Amino acid sequence: MLSDMLRSVRLTGSMLFLVEASTPWVSWAPPTESFQRLVLPAAQHLISFHIVTSGSCWAGLAGAPPERFEAGDVLVIPHGDAYCLADPPTAERTYDFEEALTFFRRMAAGKLPSTIFEGGNGPGTTQFICGFLGCDLRPFNPVLSGLPRLLRVRPAAQTGHGLPHLIAFALHELHERRSGGQVVKLRMAELLFVDVIRRHLETLPDEKVGWLAGLRNPLVARALALLHDAPAQSWTLDALAAQAGTSRSVLAERFVHFIRQPPMQYLRQLRMQLASRLLVEDGAKVVSVATAVGFGSEAAFSRAFKKCVGLSPNEWRRRQ
Repeated sequence: MLSDMLRSVRLTGSMLFLVEASTPWVSWAPPTESFQRLVLPAAQHLISFHIVTSGSCWAGLAGAPPERFEAGDVLVIPHGDAYCLADPPTAERTYDFEEALTFFRRMAAGKLPSTIFEGGNGPGTTQFICGFLGCDLRPFNPVLSGLPRLLRVRPAAQTGHGLPHLIAFALHELHERRSGGQVVKLRMAELLFVDVIRRHLETLPDEKVGWLAGLRNPLVARALALLHDAPAQSWTLDALAAQAGTSRSVLAERFVHFIRQPPMQYLRQLRMQLASRLLVEDGAKVVSVATAVGFGSEAAFSRAFKKCVGLSPNEWRRRQ
């Protein structure tokens, strides 16, 4: 389901670059809504993540106390907040808002090198990967809604295959100028982010609730898989419970506990997210999209879409 949902919200790499910093240094970014249109106009939202590959630093959201990050730590800013990385934490900024926007515009356009050097001539050095991705927020993105404003994944959650190997490959690509490198870096940004989310999912405490936590509950995961595999099917709560191997009441209680909404409400939002993608990517007629997501008529689909999104299907397509 994670792969299915990430496809439906059009996860797209935007930038991937390396920062090599010497103390004192500061790397900060304004809210992503201030530069998202400069670097990825087709996206509704930008996610940023940072992987400390050597050394250490202090990092956190703007206006909040910073945390100490060591080599191997991953920092994800899912909701577009302003943030800062620095060493020491009291280091002063060396560029302003307009200079930050210019940097992101030029980096996204491929006009800057893949490795950026920052800071002074102090003895402390830190190296970290910066990645940015675009995605859809509307009408439905349960992956992001279940993440905190600042997500930290520690090295202890990175054992085995996956993320360490991806980081090593990303560093190789960032250090080498090779044919097709820009495309590789964008795909690497996507792969790194997806694996970070998988690591976060694996380490969620048992008492955690939300969409990602629901994937770890066998019953809720079965119900989600059924809905995602056949969103156009004429589901009822009874039919879903029967196929999930439980009673109607148990499924409703467990689903609401984790997903925070009833199964049929979740299905409606899932259908609208799929429809929003079909309207933009495939250019299909509205009646074809309606049928593809389980509606018997174009009129019924259009009413449901406008109620959920606030725009008619054709208005949505034009604006996107």
